[in-house]
Amino acid sequence: MEYLDFELPIKELEDQLTKCTLIGKESDVDVSETCEKLAVKLEKTRKEIYKNLTAWQRVQLSRHPNRPYTMDYINAIAADSFMELHGDRNVKDDKAMVGGLGKIGDQSFMFIGQQKGYNTKTRQFRNFGMPNPEGYRKALRLMKMAEKFNIPVVTLLDTPGAYPGLEAEERGQGEAIARNILEMTRLKVPIITIVIGEGASGGALGIGVGDRVFMMENTWYSVISPESCSSILWRSWEYKEQAADALKLTATDMKKQKLIDGIIKEPIGGAHYDRAGAFTIVQKTILKTYKELKDLTPSELVKKRMNKYDEMGVYND
Repeated sequence: MEYLDFELPIKELEDQLTKCTLIGKESDVDVSETCEKLAVKLEKTRKEIYKNLTAWQRVQLSRHPNRPYTMDYINAIAADSFMELHGDRNVKDDKAMVGGLGKIGDQSFMFIGQQKGYNTKTRQFRNFGMPNPEGYRKALRLMKMAEKFNIPVVTLLDTPGAYPGLEAEERGQGEAIARNILEMTRLKVPIITIVIGEGASGGALGIGVGDRVFMMENTWYSVISPESCSSILWRSWEYKEQAADALKLTATDMKKQKLIDGIIKEPIGGAHYDRAGAFTIVQKTILKTYKELKDLTPSELVKKRMNKYDEMGVYND
């Protein structure tokens, strides 16, 4: 397990508990009382640390290398039923955007999300979770397929942003994202959106328009990353923590601003501490939300979705 800087007190106590347990096994000394005290102190320290996380610390947790990614959730939630679909039928298959059909119980869903890599080789293969225009066009193709067969859509957001390269702009990155936002507002099947990691800028919003939008507890959703915001305002990345606070990008902040519909609690320490627990609660959220949406007619779905986004923000005529 890798530890972030603010998690070092936890690591120290875990190491002490491991050594204590080892001494008890390898000798005749009774250390059960000491181990028990260490376990209690560890649990207390863990709760105190994760109860008082700053915005920047939640950003760090959202990027934790052990945190589950989109395919982890899909494979766990849809069990062995997931069938990945490839290509945008125009340019190529974007490996940073994944999608396909899967079942939860007897109900089929179209799962779509950004996928990051686990090591240097897979990160390059997945383009660090930054889709090109063909990725968004693939996502739209799958959404239209789901609409044709009356299958609900689940989108899982985890990206540092859409790919900003010259070739992406040449192939119409902005138009692809804008097209997705437009088409998703009037898609005639339920759309459930969950931010499972990073939700950066239009790269996330390109598959982020939903009837219900949820954020996992240790994720962020913003027009810009704290580092980029800091570099623009202060011309340095050193102020990323202040930028994270100012951006109001945490799940709690987003809920207060009524930009999302709910927060999905994570196991103490984050989704990577208890993957099975995280998968279970996400699955339950999807099923519960679908149950609320499934009886709405297509016209009611579209009307409610449009009204939801019309009511966001404050403006003067």
